[in-house]
Amino acid sequence: LRTRAQEMGLKVSEYGVFRGEKRIAGKTEEECYRSLRLPWIPPELRENRGEIEAAAKGKLPRLIELKEIRGDLHTHTTATDGKNSIEEMARAARELGYAYIAITDHSKAVKVARGMDGHALSKHLKKIEKVNEKLSGIRVLKGVEVDIIGDGTMDLNDDILKECEVVIAAVHYRFNLPEKEMTRRIIRGISNKYVNILAHPTGRLILEREPYRVNLEEVIKAAANEGVVLEINAHPARLDLNDIHSRMAKEMGAKLVINTDAHSISQPGLMRYGVFTARRGWLEKEDVINTSPVDKLMSLISR
Repeated sequence: LRTRAQEMGLKVSEYGVFRGEKRIAGKTEEECYRSLRLPWIPPELRENRGEIEAAAKGKLPRLIELKEIRGDLHTHTTATDGKNSIEEMARAARELGYAYIAITDHSKAVKVARGMDGHALSKHLKKIEKVNEKLSGIRVLKGVEVDIIGDGTMDLNDDILKECEVVIAAVHYRFNLPEKEMTRRIIRGISNKYVNILAHPTGRLILEREPYRVNLEEVIKAAANEGVVLEINAHPARLDLNDIHSRMAKEMGAKLVINTDAHSISQPGLMRYGVFTARRGWLEKEDVINTSPVDKLMSLISR
């Protein structure tokens, strides 16, 4: 901004915008930008990643807002490692004004979370149906978070996956594979025709675990080609995809979703952290599928 000001014969400092000794702007941010012939640039974009050039051309994105989120497609219950029941999670989502929630408990590979085999998941899906019949004002979608095992196949068979409305694929173990092998594993996983979403695509846990080695550009390209949605996991320990990779996904034509990965009724409010990340990634409402009403949502995740 200072360079732009200098080119206009102005000076920018912490005291305002000056022409010579005269202060011509500084009361508000909007006034400062206006004096430099720019629209106001949202704080999340102020990273020197092309936002000044975009502003000058009138091409700043209209960033997504929390109030535009209509549902959460990644949640857990007491069926695996969650703290609350299906009905309690659905009611918490309804209180936030959501139109839908997907219950996506773990598959059997995640033993530490008491993951379900096909038989247990089938019984679980019937419980979701019963809650759906009981509650009004929110649609409870039948889902599962299924592991992509080491060779890239699914932890559950297709005959049970096809019974789900939302299938989230994820990597939860064997993080130390070489980059090519991990990339191949994930791409093979999302090629399964029943997979709708790839969860926390780099596997990082902030301050605890580094992202696994993966060619994310190749994964994003495959997801865009397959019609698989990439997740921005809103949990503060993950924020995965991050802002840079979210913007990359948008520019490569992939669809995105912001989910909380909530494990209790105290966590649906974490959605705001995912929205903050999406805003830093230049995402707009149209880039994020869970800003859509449920009928459109189901067509967007359909393979």
